[in-house]
Amino acid sequence: MAYSIDLSGRVALVTGASSGLGARFARTLAGAGAGVVLASRRLEKLKDLRARIEGDGGDAHVVECDVTDVQSIKAAVAHAETEMGSIDILVNNSGVSTTQRIQDVSEEDYDFTFNTNTRGAFFVAQEVGKRMLARAKGAAPGSFTGGRIINIASMAGLKVLPQIGVYCMSKAAVVQMTKAMALEWGRFGINVNAICPGYIDTEINHHHWQTEQGRKLVDMMPRKRVGEPKDLDVVLLMLASDQSHFVNGAIIAADDGFAL
Repeated sequence: MAYSIDLSGRVALVTGASSGLGARFARTLAGAGAGVVLASRRLEKLKDLRARIEGDGGDAHVVECDVTDVQSIKAAVAHAETEMGSIDILVNNSGVSTTQRIQDVSEEDYDFTFNTNTRGAFFVAQEVGKRMLARAKGAAPGSFTGGRIINIASMAGLKVLPQIGVYCMSKAAVVQMTKAMALEWGRFGINVNAICPGYIDTEINHHHWQTEQGRKLVDMMPRKRVGEPKDLDVVLLMLASDQSHFVNGAIIAADDGFAL
């Protein structure tokens, strides 16, 4: 028997949607029928992505959002719900990193990473979660009570890697944040889970895999390969769907076994 996931009638907000995995997540959700709100600071890239989604028959809206600014988050979420309706699915994807040894991390490096990856992710999830809670309690209108929050952590939140220690710390915090939110919000039908991707070949890092350092890294991987963005599709769609109602607080590694 064929099995498919239909997200028709659902609204999904994807942060960090202007490129890389965020763009792929948005296209995947739209392809499954969800109306997608694309959020990022880079509006022109979002508009290009919206055109591609609409060209494929999907429904997308663009909203500017700087996750390091709580007021920007609040405005973006309010705008998204005004344009497309209540947010049923959040893909909390914005992330940044710097590369240096622990002793060389500056205050600016630390704040740059944590302000986006941890603080930003928290306040995005909190703002969307508040609205999901209000609907679940009957204090706000909405055709769907409950919700799905998918935090994009990293296998670096499960396995410490050299020269990106602060990034590992920030993503480990996202793992714990996911569990805390799942614990408090689960009884309201809000499922909060995390995906921990491994090394994925995107336009941002594609050139790296051709370098000597990149090839050495590939040789360290369990099956000596990097993933493709499409390798995360099935996990994303499962967690976004109604069928995942019994999956809450899960931390799912999609890293080809690298964190083992």
